[in-house]
Amino acid sequence: MIKIGVIGYGYWGPNLVRNFCDCADTTVVAVSDLDPRRLQTLCARYPAVRTMTDYREILRDNEIDAVAIATPVFTHFNIAMEAIRAGKHVWVEKPLTRTTAEGEELINQAERRNLLLHVDHTFVYTGAVRKIHELVRSGSLGQIYYYDSVRVNLGLFQHDINVIWDLAVHDLSILDFLLESQPEAVSATGMSHVPGRPEDMAFITLFFHSNLIAHLHVNWLSPVKVRKTLIGASQKMVVFDDLETSEKLKVYDKGITLSLAENPDAVYKELVGYRTGDMWSPKLDTAEALQVETEHFVSCIEGREKPITDGSAGLRVVQILEAASRSMAERGRPVELTRSLTAAWSHS
Repeated sequence: MIKIGVIGYGYWGPNLVRNFCDCADTTVVAVSDLDPRRLQTLCARYPAVRTMTDYREILRDNEIDAVAIATPVFTHFNIAMEAIRAGKHVWVEKPLTRTTAEGEELINQAERRNLLLHVDHTFVYTGAVRKIHELVRSGSLGQIYYYDSVRVNLGLFQHDINVIWDLAVHDLSILDFLLESQPEAVSATGMSHVPGRPEDMAFITLFFHSNLIAHLHVNWLSPVKVRKTLIGASQKMVVFDDLETSEKLKVYDKGITLSLAENPDAVYKELVGYRTGDMWSPKLDTAEALQVETEHFVSCIEGREKPITDGSAGLRVVQILEAASRSMAERGRPVELTRSLTAAWSHS
Protein backbone atom coordinates (compact mmCIF):
# COMPACT_ATOMS: atom_id res chain seq x y z
CA MET A 1 0.00 0.00 0.00
CA ILE A 2 1.47 3.33 -1.13
CA LYS A 3 0.98 6.10 1.43
CA ILE A 4 0.29 9.52 -0.08
CA GLY A 5 0.55 13.06 1.20
CA VAL A 6 -1.20 15.84 -0.74
CA ILE A 7 0.14 19.40 -0.62
CA GLY A 8 -2.46 21.97 -1.64
CA TYR A 9 -6.22 21.58 -1.30
CA GLY A 10 -7.45 24.43 -3.51
CA TYR A 11 -8.85 23.96 -7.02
CA TRP A 12 -7.20 20.66 -8.02
CA GLY A 13 -6.23 19.18 -4.66
CA PRO A 14 -9.72 17.79 -3.84
CA ASN A 15 -9.66 15.81 -7.11
CA LEU A 16 -6.30 14.33 -6.22
CA VAL A 17 -7.42 13.36 -2.73
CA ARG A 18 -10.59 11.76 -4.05
CA ASN A 19 -8.81 9.68 -6.66
CA PHE A 20 -5.98 8.57 -4.40
CA CYS A 21 -8.57 7.61 -1.76
CA ASP A 22 -10.49 5.62 -4.35
CA CYS A 23 -7.39 3.84 -5.63
CA ALA A 24 -7.14 0.33 -4.18
CA ASP A 25 -3.36 0.49 -3.79
CA THR A 26 -3.01 3.87 -2.08
CA THR A 27 -4.10 5.56 1.10
CA VAL A 28 -4.07 9.31 1.73
CA VAL A 29 -2.32 9.84 5.05
CA ALA A 30 -2.11 13.63 5.25
CA VAL A 31 -3.12 16.82 3.43
CA SER A 32 -1.71 20.30 3.94
CA ASP A 33 -3.06 23.68 2.90
CA LEU A 34 -2.47 27.24 4.05
CA ASP A 35 -6.21 27.83 4.43
CA PRO A 36 -7.67 26.13 7.56
CA ARG A 37 -11.20 26.49 6.14
CA ARG A 38 -10.34 24.22 3.23
CA LEU A 39 -8.95 21.67 5.65
CA GLN A 40 -12.20 21.76 7.65
CA THR A 41 -14.06 20.81 4.47
CA LEU A 42 -11.61 17.95 3.95
CA CYS A 43 -12.03 16.66 7.51
CA ALA A 44 -15.79 16.49 7.12
CA ARG A 45 -15.42 14.12 4.17
CA TYR A 46 -12.22 12.26 5.12
CA PRO A 47 -12.05 12.23 8.93
CA ALA A 48 -9.18 9.71 8.95
CA VAL A 49 -6.85 12.00 6.99
CA ARG A 50 -4.49 14.15 9.04
CA THR A 51 -4.41 17.84 8.17
CA MET A 52 -1.88 20.61 8.73
CA THR A 53 -1.01 24.07 7.39
CA ASP A 54 2.74 23.37 7.18
CA TYR A 55 3.52 20.99 4.30
CA ARG A 56 6.91 20.19 5.83
CA GLU A 57 5.13 18.02 8.38
CA ILE A 58 4.23 15.72 5.48
CA LEU A 59 7.84 15.67 4.28
CA ARG A 60 9.08 14.75 7.74
CA ASP A 61 6.71 11.79 7.98
CA ASN A 62 8.81 8.72 7.17
CA GLU A 63 5.71 6.59 6.57
CA ILE A 64 4.66 8.66 3.56
CA ASP A 65 6.01 7.24 0.30
CA ALA A 66 4.92 9.92 -2.18
CA VAL A 67 3.60 13.47 -2.26
CA ALA A 68 1.25 15.10 -4.76
CA ILE A 69 1.82 18.85 -5.19
CA ALA A 70 -1.17 20.98 -6.23
CA THR A 71 0.07 24.47 -5.44
CA PRO A 72 0.77 27.60 -7.56
CA VAL A 73 3.42 27.15 -10.26
CA PHE A 74 5.96 29.44 -8.59
CA THR A 75 6.07 27.08 -5.58
CA HIS A 76 6.52 23.83 -7.53
CA PHE A 77 10.30 23.79 -7.64
CA ASN A 78 11.00 24.45 -3.97
CA ILE A 79 8.34 22.07 -2.64
CA ALA A 80 9.22 19.30 -5.10
CA MET A 81 12.94 19.66 -4.36
CA GLU A 82 12.31 19.44 -0.62
CA ALA A 83 10.15 16.35 -1.18
CA ILE A 84 12.81 14.66 -3.30
CA ARG A 85 15.48 15.40 -0.72
CA ALA A 86 13.15 13.91 1.90
CA GLY A 87 13.11 10.67 -0.12
CA LYS A 88 9.55 10.97 -1.49
CA HIS A 89 8.28 10.09 -4.94
CA VAL A 90 6.77 13.26 -6.41
CA TRP A 91 3.63 14.05 -8.40
CA VAL A 92 3.55 17.69 -9.61
CA GLU A 93 0.57 19.51 -11.07
CA LYS A 94 1.18 20.99 -14.53
CA PRO A 95 3.30 22.78 -15.56
CA LEU A 96 6.30 21.16 -13.91
CA THR A 97 8.22 24.35 -13.09
CA ARG A 98 8.54 28.01 -14.10
CA THR A 99 11.84 27.52 -15.93
CA THR A 100 13.79 24.92 -17.84
CA ALA A 101 16.68 25.18 -15.38
CA GLU A 102 14.38 24.34 -12.46
CA GLY A 103 12.91 21.37 -14.33
CA GLU A 104 16.34 20.01 -15.20
CA GLU A 105 17.44 20.25 -11.58
CA LEU A 106 14.37 18.35 -10.33
CA ILE A 107 14.94 15.59 -12.89
CA ASN A 108 18.61 15.27 -11.95
CA GLN A 109 17.91 15.12 -8.23
CA ALA A 110 15.09 12.57 -8.64
CA GLU A 111 17.23 10.33 -10.85
CA ARG A 112 20.16 10.59 -8.43
CA ARG A 113 17.94 9.30 -5.64
CA ASN A 114 16.10 6.75 -7.80
CA LEU A 115 12.78 8.49 -7.15
CA LEU A 116 9.79 8.92 -9.43
CA LEU A 117 8.99 12.40 -10.81
CA HIS A 118 5.54 12.49 -12.38
CA VAL A 119 3.89 15.51 -14.05
CA ASP A 120 0.11 15.79 -13.98
CA HIS A 121 -0.60 16.09 -17.73
CA THR A 122 -4.12 14.75 -17.18
CA PHE A 123 -5.32 14.98 -20.80
CA VAL A 124 -2.78 12.37 -21.84
CA TYR A 125 -4.75 9.84 -19.78
CA THR A 126 -8.18 10.60 -21.26
CA GLY A 127 -9.84 7.89 -23.32
CA ALA A 128 -10.02 10.21 -26.34
CA VAL A 129 -6.34 11.15 -26.40
CA ARG A 130 -5.26 7.55 -25.80
CA LYS A 131 -7.45 6.48 -28.75
CA ILE A 132 -5.90 9.18 -30.97
CA HIS A 133 -2.47 7.94 -29.89
CA GLU A 134 -3.52 4.43 -30.94
CA LEU A 135 -4.70 5.70 -34.34
CA VAL A 136 -1.49 7.66 -34.91
CA ARG A 137 0.74 4.74 -33.95
CA SER A 138 -1.21 2.28 -36.11
CA GLY A 139 -0.62 4.47 -39.17
CA SER A 140 -4.31 4.47 -40.06
CA LEU A 141 -4.41 8.27 -40.17
CA GLY A 142 -1.46 8.46 -42.53
CA GLN A 143 1.01 11.34 -42.40
CA ILE A 144 -0.02 14.01 -39.90
CA TYR A 145 -0.37 17.41 -41.57
CA TYR A 146 -1.61 19.65 -38.78
CA TYR A 147 -2.90 19.94 -35.21
CA ASP A 148 -5.35 22.82 -34.76
CA SER A 149 -6.82 23.44 -31.31
CA VAL A 150 -9.19 25.96 -29.72
CA ARG A 151 -9.25 26.01 -25.92
CA VAL A 152 -11.22 29.04 -24.70
CA ASN A 153 -13.57 30.00 -21.86
CA LEU A 154 -14.46 32.87 -19.52
CA GLY A 155 -11.85 32.59 -16.68
CA LEU A 156 -10.25 31.27 -14.54
CA PHE A 157 -7.84 34.22 -14.45
CA GLN A 158 -4.45 33.39 -12.93
CA HIS A 159 -2.28 35.96 -11.19
CA ASP A 160 1.10 34.26 -11.53
CA ILE A 161 1.00 32.75 -15.03
CA ASN A 162 -0.38 33.82 -18.40
CA VAL A 163 -2.98 31.97 -20.46
CA ILE A 164 -0.31 29.98 -22.33
CA TRP A 165 0.99 28.41 -19.14
CA ASP A 166 -2.55 27.70 -17.97
CA LEU A 167 -4.35 26.39 -21.08
CA ALA A 168 -1.82 25.77 -23.87
CA VAL A 169 0.07 23.40 -21.58
CA HIS A 170 -2.73 20.86 -22.16
CA ASP A 171 -2.26 20.79 -25.93
CA LEU A 172 1.51 20.82 -25.67
CA SER A 173 1.37 17.73 -23.46
CA ILE A 174 -1.01 16.05 -25.90
CA LEU A 175 1.31 16.83 -28.82
CA ASP A 176 4.26 15.50 -26.87
CA PHE A 177 2.36 12.24 -26.35
CA LEU A 178 1.01 11.88 -29.90
CA LEU A 179 3.87 12.87 -32.17
CA GLU A 180 7.18 11.22 -32.94
CA SER A 181 8.70 14.46 -34.21
CA GLN A 182 9.57 17.60 -32.28
CA PRO A 183 8.96 21.27 -32.98
CA GLU A 184 11.93 23.29 -34.16
CA ALA A 185 10.53 26.76 -33.50
CA VAL A 186 7.57 28.49 -31.90
CA SER A 187 5.83 31.78 -32.56
CA ALA A 188 3.27 33.31 -30.21
CA THR A 189 1.22 36.49 -30.01
CA GLY A 190 -1.05 37.55 -27.19
CA MET A 191 -2.49 40.40 -25.21
CA SER A 192 -3.56 41.33 -21.71
CA HIS A 193 -6.85 43.16 -21.27
CA VAL A 194 -6.78 43.43 -17.48
CA PRO A 195 -4.31 46.02 -16.13
CA GLY A 196 -1.50 44.47 -14.12
CA ARG A 197 -2.40 40.91 -15.12
CA PRO A 198 -0.63 38.53 -17.56
CA GLU A 199 -1.80 37.87 -21.10
CA ASP A 200 -5.37 36.50 -21.19
CA MET A 201 -5.48 35.43 -24.84
CA ALA A 202 -2.84 34.04 -27.19
CA PHE A 203 -2.19 32.31 -30.50
CA ILE A 204 0.71 29.86 -30.72
CA THR A 205 2.22 28.25 -33.81
CA LEU A 206 4.67 25.35 -33.64
CA PHE A 207 6.89 24.68 -36.64
CA PHE A 208 8.23 21.19 -37.33
CA HIS A 209 10.97 19.90 -39.65
CA SER A 210 8.42 18.34 -42.02
CA ASN A 211 5.28 20.06 -43.32
CA LEU A 212 3.58 19.38 -39.98
CA ILE A 213 2.32 22.49 -38.21
CA ALA A 214 0.44 22.99 -34.95
CA HIS A 215 -1.69 25.99 -34.03
CA LEU A 216 -3.17 26.63 -30.59
CA HIS A 217 -5.73 29.28 -29.68
CA VAL A 218 -6.17 29.90 -25.95
CA ASN A 219 -8.34 32.54 -24.30
CA TRP A 220 -9.70 33.44 -20.84
CA LEU A 221 -12.05 36.06 -22.31
CA SER A 222 -14.37 33.97 -24.46
CA PRO A 223 -18.16 34.22 -23.98
CA VAL A 224 -18.43 30.47 -24.56
CA LYS A 225 -16.38 27.46 -23.55
CA VAL A 226 -14.82 25.59 -26.48
CA ARG A 227 -12.53 22.56 -26.31
CA LYS A 228 -12.11 21.41 -29.88
CA THR A 229 -9.13 19.95 -31.75
CA LEU A 230 -8.77 19.14 -35.45
CA ILE A 231 -6.08 16.75 -36.64
CA GLY A 232 -5.56 16.59 -40.39
CA ALA A 233 -3.68 13.72 -41.99
CA SER A 234 -3.13 12.19 -45.41
CA GLN A 235 -5.57 9.29 -44.95
CA LYS A 236 -8.08 10.39 -42.32
CA MET A 237 -8.97 13.39 -40.21
CA VAL A 238 -9.97 13.58 -36.56
CA VAL A 239 -12.21 15.94 -34.62
CA PHE A 240 -11.87 15.84 -30.83
CA ASP A 241 -14.55 17.81 -28.99
CA ASP A 242 -13.98 17.39 -25.27
CA LEU A 243 -17.34 18.98 -24.40
CA GLU A 244 -19.30 16.32 -26.30
CA THR A 245 -20.87 13.81 -23.95
CA SER A 246 -21.36 10.80 -26.24
CA GLU A 247 -19.15 11.28 -29.31
CA LYS A 248 -16.03 13.13 -28.17
CA LEU A 249 -13.98 11.68 -31.01
CA LYS A 250 -14.97 11.50 -34.68
CA VAL A 251 -12.79 10.04 -37.41
CA TYR A 252 -13.49 11.18 -40.97
CA ASP A 253 -12.42 9.29 -44.06
CA LYS A 254 -11.92 12.56 -45.87
CA GLY A 255 -8.99 14.15 -47.60
CA ILE A 256 -7.47 15.20 -50.88
CA THR A 257 -6.06 13.23 -53.79
CA LEU A 258 -3.37 14.52 -56.11
CA SER A 259 -3.18 13.63 -59.78
CA LEU A 260 -0.34 14.65 -62.10
CA ALA A 261 -0.53 15.46 -65.73
CA GLU A 262 0.84 12.85 -68.13
CA ASN A 263 3.92 14.96 -68.71
CA PRO A 264 5.97 14.64 -65.49
CA ASP A 265 7.52 18.03 -66.16
CA ALA A 266 4.17 19.75 -66.02
CA VAL A 267 4.06 19.90 -62.23
CA TYR A 268 2.08 23.10 -62.41
CA LYS A 269 -0.81 21.09 -63.88
CA GLU A 270 -1.12 19.06 -60.74
CA LEU A 271 -4.78 18.65 -59.87
CA VAL A 272 -6.34 18.38 -56.45
CA GLY A 273 -9.31 16.08 -55.96
CA TYR A 274 -11.45 15.50 -52.90
CA ARG A 275 -12.16 12.19 -51.22
CA THR A 276 -15.21 11.78 -49.00
CA GLY A 277 -15.92 8.58 -47.12
CA ASP A 278 -17.53 7.50 -43.89
CA MET A 279 -17.38 9.07 -40.46
CA TRP A 280 -17.17 6.90 -37.37
CA SER A 281 -16.98 7.57 -33.66
CA PRO A 282 -14.78 4.99 -31.91
CA LYS A 283 -15.71 3.62 -28.52
CA LEU A 284 -13.65 5.23 -25.78
CA ASP A 285 -12.57 4.18 -22.33
CA THR A 286 -14.93 6.12 -20.04
CA ALA A 287 -12.80 5.85 -16.90
CA GLU A 288 -11.96 9.21 -15.36
CA ALA A 289 -8.58 10.35 -16.66
CA LEU A 290 -7.32 11.20 -13.20
CA GLN A 291 -8.25 7.72 -12.00
CA VAL A 292 -6.26 6.18 -14.85
CA GLU A 293 -3.37 8.51 -14.08
CA THR A 294 -3.25 7.79 -10.34
CA GLU A 295 -3.29 4.04 -11.00
CA HIS A 296 -0.47 4.49 -13.52
CA PHE A 297 1.53 6.53 -10.99
CA VAL A 298 1.18 3.82 -8.34
CA SER A 299 2.03 1.08 -10.84
CA CYS A 300 5.21 2.93 -11.83
CA ILE A 301 6.27 3.31 -8.19
CA GLU A 302 5.72 -0.39 -7.53
CA GLY A 303 7.39 -1.47 -10.77
CA ARG A 304 10.17 1.14 -10.69
CA GLU A 305 9.16 2.31 -14.16
CA LYS A 306 9.08 5.75 -15.75
CA PRO A 307 5.62 7.29 -16.09
CA ILE A 308 4.29 8.28 -19.50
CA THR A 309 4.32 11.89 -18.27
CA ASP A 310 7.61 11.80 -16.40
CA GLY A 311 9.86 14.71 -15.58
CA SER A 312 11.35 14.74 -19.08
CA ALA A 313 7.89 15.08 -20.64
CA GLY A 314 7.17 17.94 -18.26
CA LEU A 315 10.50 19.58 -19.10
CA ARG A 316 9.84 19.45 -22.86
CA VAL A 317 6.56 21.27 -22.32
CA VAL A 318 8.18 23.90 -20.09
CA GLN A 319 10.84 24.55 -22.73
CA ILE A 320 8.14 25.31 -25.30
CA LEU A 321 6.19 27.45 -22.83
CA GLU A 322 9.30 29.49 -22.12
CA ALA A 323 10.03 29.97 -25.81
CA ALA A 324 6.40 30.91 -26.53
CA SER A 325 6.46 33.52 -23.76
CA ARG A 326 9.66 35.02 -25.20
CA SER A 327 8.09 35.11 -28.65
CA MET A 328 4.93 36.74 -27.32
CA ALA A 329 6.98 39.44 -25.59
CA GLU A 330 8.51 40.24 -29.01
CA ARG A 331 5.20 40.28 -30.91
CA GLY A 332 5.48 36.88 -32.46
CA ARG A 333 9.14 36.65 -33.39
CA PRO A 334 9.84 32.94 -33.99
CA VAL A 335 12.03 31.45 -31.29
CA GLU A 336 14.18 28.47 -32.17
CA LEU A 337 13.93 25.58 -29.75
CA THR A 338 17.16 24.30 -28.27
CA ARG A 339 18.92 21.09 -29.18
CA SER A 340 18.33 19.85 -25.66
CA LEU A 341 14.61 19.75 -26.41
CA THR A 342 15.18 17.75 -29.58
CA ALA A 343 17.50 15.35 -27.81
CA ALA A 344 15.09 14.82 -24.94
CA TRP A 345 12.09 14.09 -27.15
CA SER A 346 11.34 10.37 -27.13
CA HIS A 347 8.37 8.03 -26.87
CA SER A 348 7.83 4.54 -25.63
